[in-house]
Parts: sequence; C-alpha cells; structure tokens
Amino acid sequence: MRPVASELSGRTGVGGSCCRPAALLLLCLGFLPWVAGCPSECLCASDIVSCSGRNLSALPFDLPSYATRLDLSHNTLTALQTDWLSQPFGRLATLVLGKNRISRVEANAFASAPRLLHLDLASNRLTVLNSSVFAGLKELKELLLFGNQIVEINPESFRDLHSLQRLYLSSNKLTAFPLELYEAPGGPRNLSFLDLSYNRLSELPVQSLLALTRRGGIYLQGNPLVCDCAALALLEYWVWKQYRPLVDFRGEYPCKEGVGPGFHCQRQGVPDVPLELQMYQVEPGNWLRVPCPGLTLPVPEGQIVFWLTPTTALNSSAPQPSAHLTVLPNGTLEIQAALIEDSGTYACVASRGRHYGPGESPEVAVVVGNLSGTSGGGLAHRSSAEHFNTAFTTLASCVVSIILVLLYLYLTPCRCRGGGGSRGCGGRAIILCSDPREAESGQRRSNGKRVAFMEPQAEDSCIGDPKTPAVNLDHITTEGILKNGSRTVEQTFTDENSPFMSSSAL
Repeated sequence: MRPVASELSGRTGVGGSCCRPAALLLLCLGFLPWVAGCPSECLCASDIVSCSGRNLSALPFDLPSYATRLDLSHNTLTALQTDWLSQPFGRLATLVLGKNRISRVEANAFASAPRLLHLDLASNRLTVLNSSVFAGLKELKELLLFGNQIVEINPESFRDLHSLQRLYLSSNKLTAFPLELYEAPGGPRNLSFLDLSYNRLSELPVQSLLALTRRGGIYLQGNPLVCDCAALALLEYWVWKQYRPLVDFRGEYPCKEGVGPGFHCQRQGVPDVPLELQMYQVEPGNWLRVPCPGLTLPVPEGQIVFWLTPTTALNSSAPQPSAHLTVLPNGTLEIQAALIEDSGTYACVASRGRHYGPGESPEVAVVVGNLSGTSGGGLAHRSSAEHFNTAFTTLASCVVSIILVLLYLYLTPCRCRGGGGSRGCGGRAIILCSDPREAESGQRRSNGKRVAFMEPQAEDSCIGDPKTPAVNLDHITTEGILKNGSRTVEQTFTDENSPFMSSSAL
C-alpha cells in the first residue's frame, strides 16, 4: 500500500493544483492518518483494528499505524521476531495476541509499541521467558500470560516493567515461586496482583510471602502444596487476616483444614499466653523480649516460628544474635537496643493446628519510648493520649463558647419599664424592649433589643438612696428607640455639649 500523502500529492493534470494543497491541508490538520486504508483481512473502526479469527500466520503489511487497539487473537502466529511489527505504533495501548501458536518471543519484540498498557499473550505455547523479552515497555500495566507452558522465567524478563500492576501466570508449569519479580533490580515496583494458580508449586517461600502480601494479592490456589508446618502457619494466618486470595478460593488449598495423619506441628493444650492483643513498652536503647502469643512451649523440633515486623519478616530457623531483631529458637522475638522506629504491630506466625477463635489475635503492639499513662493489662501510647486531650479541649471550648453566645442573645435580662424613674443597678446598661403602646395593643412588631450604654456609677447596688442618673432619659423619645431600625433615634438631650452618643441599634 502506497503512502496516502504520496498518492494525494502525486495527482496532477486537470485540477492537480487543487489536489496538492488538499493533501498539505490534511497533513497540517493531523487528519491524514485517519484516511489510511484498512487491510482486507481486518476490520477497522476509528482507532480500533481487529484481525481476529482470520487464520493469519503472518502480520498484514499495511496495518494502520494510528491504531490504539490491535486484536490479532485466534490466528496461527508462531513467533514474534524483533521486526515482526514493520512500522512504529506510537499510539498503540492494547495488543491482543491470545489464542495463537506463539512459542518464541525474541528480545525487543515490542520495541515498536512503547506505549503499550495492556498486553495479552494468553493461551499460547510459550515455555521460557527470555531476558529482555519485554524490553522498553515501561508503561505496561497489565500482562496476561496464563494458559501457556511456561516452566522458567529469566530474572531479567521483567526488568523494564516499572509500571506493571497486574500479572497473570496461572495454568502454566512453574515449579518455583518467581521471587525475581520482586527482588530483581529494575523490576516491577507497584505489582499489586499476581496470579500463580494452577501451576506446579509444591513449596512456598513463607517468609517472603508474609512481607509481599502487604503489597497486594497473590493467588496460589490449585497448586500441589506440601502440607508442612510453615505452609500451614501461613494459611492459618491468612485465614485470620481474611486474605482475599485465600478466602475467595479456600476450598482449593490442600493445607487449609490441617495436616495429614501422624504429622503434628503443635502440641494440643492450653496455651501459655492467651491469644489476645498485648502491648509491650521499652525505653530507647534497652532490650525487649516478646513471647509468641498462644505458642505452647517447648516448641516441637523442626517447627519454624515467623515474626512479621513493621518492616520485614524473620524466622527462628536461622537466628542471628548480632542482628537488631532476631527470633530465638523458642519463638521469642528479641529486640536489641530498641529504636523509636521499632514501634508498631508485630505478628507471630506459627502453626497452631487450629483456627483462631473470635477475639483471638497473634499480634502484639510494641511501643518504644515513654507512655502517658497505664491501664490494666496495657499501656496507652503518648501521642494517642495527647491527640485525645487536644480534641477534647477544643470541643469543650467550642461548647462553652456556643453556650455563652446563646446566653447573651436570649437570656440577657431585659429591663423594659422601671416605673417612670431612671433607677438602675449601677446604670451600666439599660436594655430597652418593646414599645409599651405596642405591648398594650398586642401588636409587637419587633423582637430585637436595643442597648443604650451609660456612664458607670460608683455603686452597683440597688439598695439605698436613689442615685442621680448619668443621663436624663425622660426626654428621649421612646418611639425612635423601639423601632427596628425603621426610624432614627430622636435626640432631645438637655445639654447640647453632652459627651454621650445617642443610642444606636446593635
């Protein structure tokens, strides 16, 4: 297929001078790719190209490069060479290659589509993922590889997949957990979903899984897991945590209900320490030993006790006395020279041969530093108490402020008429209410209050001889004061040089 630009620009003759500017106009406006042709084997709709179910053994040469979704599923493609895409697909976000016969993918096979977000290679015949097979796909978020025959994964296979979030590897032939996905430098940093179901995994890296499951879901159902104490401890802990990959498929884990006959991981009996959340406190720089909750001592020979700390996972099979955190052979966690950063929740993961009851917990809380108070069987963290005190003080202040405002607005004593005199308790403030004439007529026009501030007297007592009023109110027109701002106050003070202001509406 010839380029459209050359076709449009090459038309000359009668009217040829009009065709060339038209091509240039299309080129400038960015509409040129949309007029490209569609291969006869495919269906094209806008930026979606589907060549599915066409029995293709090779890729059509003239595929539109403007496609954002390309579906090549249900064909007979067998290999993806480095140049299997004959032109760059700079906008391609979804590439579907499922249900083919692909058994080999060469390095840099997807270099022509660096903007891929979704890659589907499911239900093919892949056996090995070689190094750099997905090189350049730094924006890829979802990779489907289920339904192949993969037995080996090169540690460098996922080196450039920095943005990968979901990886489907179920229904393959993997016999070892691919820890390189998490440990290899330059690999996925945000992998939150890993499906390894229905492979051939018999052993699990329990210590690594305890730390990895914080990052997302790992599905392991349908594998022939060996029912040892470590695997049983992991599954018991996942059941207590209500770990979704286990809870959703709890009928497909062989170790879920217990171990085989004659295989005992934990002695039956009443645990030495009740299975309840406990709290331990230690001063910075001191040592602290935390026993495993509910673990019956002595620990049976060969049983491994795991501790999940806020930063890592440890086990009792290889204790390191010189380490800052270590697990003793009896399952006790030892913290040497405790640091403030060691504060947090710790979980003791050990096989107990039973499910946890309501209210039981294999976790403990460790606090490094001083505490604001103690209570019964535990201690409260200082920061929590300080936060509570601050919040309570703020709330109490707000309530008191509201009450004072309400008292001022609604419960201030209202002295309406005092019998024709100017007597008052100190004369500090006289609050004038409704007009007497309006009160007598039953037509009270306003509920507002008006305040006239007066000169304070030396005595505030109402008992004794009448005091001379600071201001003679007998000459103040009542009507002007009592209206809700609809009328002004008529000033009729006797002394024109009086320093007092006329009463104003508040």
